[in-house]
Amino acid sequence: MMPGSLKWAVWLFLLVASFSAMEAWSLYENTSTLSRFVWTVTFYFPPTPFVAGFLAGFLCCHFWWGGIVAFKPVEQDTSK
Repeated sequence: MMPGSLKWAVWLFLLVASFSAMEAWSLYENTSTLSRFVWTVTFYFPPTPFVAGFLAGFLCCHFWWGGIVAFKPVEQDTSK
């Protein structure tokens, strides 16, 4: 595993855990869930899904189409 990977794994876990907690809290209190919030934002700003799609597409290209390779190539672990 590359150095620094653990912090990103922990961050992703905390992101999922916090989403689950907030969603459960919203359902318990019968208030706005993430789905309702996104629907409301889209109602007042219709381009929201297209902006979200653009951002998701950009991140996919950045992560899996070699966006960072041009800056610093991946170093192979030769300690084995």
